Amino acid sequence: MFRMSFLRRRSAATPAGPDFDVLAMDPSDWPGNLGAGLLPAPDGSCQGVFLRYDLFGGRGPAMIIGNLPAGSPARELEGDEVPFEVAQLLLALDNDEPVRVVDTEDTPVMHSGNLLIVRRVKISESRVSCVQFDRDDGVLVTIASWDRPITDELYQLLKPLPPEMFQQG
Repeated sequence: MFRMSFLRRRSAATPAGPDFDVLAMDPSDWPGNLGAGLLPAPDGSCQGVFLRYDLFGGRGPAMIIGNLPAGSPARELEGDEVPFEVAQLLLALDNDEPVRVVDTEDTPVMHSGNLLIVRRVKISESRVSCVQFDRDDGVLVTIASWDRPITDELYQLLKPLPPEMFQQG
């Protein structure tokens, strides 16, 4: 697993931005600080976008939302390995305790008039909440939250953010 930088300037090898819309909470709807990270592939394409929502007052990250297109290496998990977003959340919190997936459960949820089948991923670290769902375009969305449950109301805050928002100049 590798650590993702959200605040440092990225190298030229980092892609200019994704070729897909990112489903997340609009930064103007969040009361804290927002960081975004791009996951580059060796060929310079964007293999994922991650948004880190930090709380005001320096209390640390509360949530990471990832969007991984089909073929992204970050989607490849083995056994009870936790999703990439959970690992990134724990790294950001300096929590180096070993964690694993202990169970998953599929739940139907409504989002913008569409039915989503959401996988609730139970993690051995009980303060982590995690859900995942697949979009129609093959992008996997994962939400990892620290010390707060992920409720159905959160899905109503998710909206497509255009790829231009993540272009580097």
